[in-house]
Amino acid sequence: MNRRRIRRTSAIVSGSILVIALGTYLPLTLLAPLNPAEAQVATYTSPDHAAAAVVWPGYGASAISAAGFPEALASNGSAEPLPIASISKLVTVLVALEVKPLAVGENGPTVTFTAANSALFAKYTAMNGKAEPMKAGSSLSELDLLRVVLVASANNYADALASWAYGSQPAFLSAARSWLNANGLTHTTIVEPTGISPKNTSTASDLVTLGRLALDNPVLATIVSTKSVSLPSVGDFTNTNGLLGHDGVDGIKSGTLDEYGTSLLFAADYHVGGQDIRLIGAVLGAADHDTLYGAVRSLLSTVKSGFREVTLATKGQVFASYSTPWEHVVKAVAQKDATAVIWSDTPVTAKIQPTHEIGLVAKGESAGKVTFTAGEMTVSVPLVVNHSITDPGPWWRLVNPVPLLQKP
Repeated sequence: MNRRRIRRTSAIVSGSILVIALGTYLPLTLLAPLNPAEAQVATYTSPDHAAAAVVWPGYGASAISAAGFPEALASNGSAEPLPIASISKLVTVLVALEVKPLAVGENGPTVTFTAANSALFAKYTAMNGKAEPMKAGSSLSELDLLRVVLVASANNYADALASWAYGSQPAFLSAARSWLNANGLTHTTIVEPTGISPKNTSTASDLVTLGRLALDNPVLATIVSTKSVSLPSVGDFTNTNGLLGHDGVDGIKSGTLDEYGTSLLFAADYHVGGQDIRLIGAVLGAADHDTLYGAVRSLLSTVKSGFREVTLATKGQVFASYSTPWEHVVKAVAQKDATAVIWSDTPVTAKIQPTHEIGLVAKGESAGKVTFTAGEMTVSVPLVVNHSITDPGPWWRLVNPVPLLQKP
């Protein structure tokens, strides 16, 4: 009797323990939160690209730059200031605009020429310099005066512009020195407004900066790209920049002195991989115009070929992965294609920033980003998960308690 009671009591206790155990185990496993999966970052390989082979002139000095690509800035030849001839007129115009500013669409005040101005034609013609007709009492708007100075490269009009803007040549030269220093053109010297003096000198690198300053002014950017002008009081004249309209060249200013050769400060635009690129360069000291233009064309061609579009990421490319204890693996992939235009062999780096941990997610949900850098260029691409992470289900939970009960 006692044994039967003991067995019954034992069964009841065992059953109670089992019920209690199941009542504890089942909720712990079936309802336990799942530990998040940690990101494992993939290795990024930079696009392979060769260095540009720039062809520089074998004389004088040269420099080139590309807007937005500081890594493309380069120079070659003499680092000493060289005569810049009529490129000086860009300084004259920019300094004049400091006190006589012009906005796009404005003609500016009327400039009436004096007898002293008219005499400048004979002065510069005797010096074998470029000059255009100028009668005493005739007049031009400021805008047209700038056109004659920069398109026709007329020395007498540049001289008249400097005196009109500042009242005298000494006052103009003082302003020019201050302007050059203020704009960092510390290797440029201007002793007169036309460039007929070989003492007007600069370096190729300074001239690239001068070109940028000129093109930053929309009025000047239009003038230096003008092929020809017709003015009743002056006549018809064409731009002295013989490359204008060729090889993408749309400016800026040429200069020639018989004893020091011919030079060109130029700008050219071209298109690569969906991006517009503006080149500004200078070549100083060519023997003649044909030599100069051939050198500029070679320089432009080789610099242009040094730019290329590279693939940064393709849609679906893997940048990180996540693995769950129930052997569910998902990837953090690029949401879209991404490309960039780079110069020469500029290295491309990638900063991969996936979401550190993820739990249950749906396909296409955000999983961080990857940021590419090349020079000053940065491109960010969103990352998304390529598959969903779903609950492993009750059976896996029941037979795998350890990963469920472990703390992350």
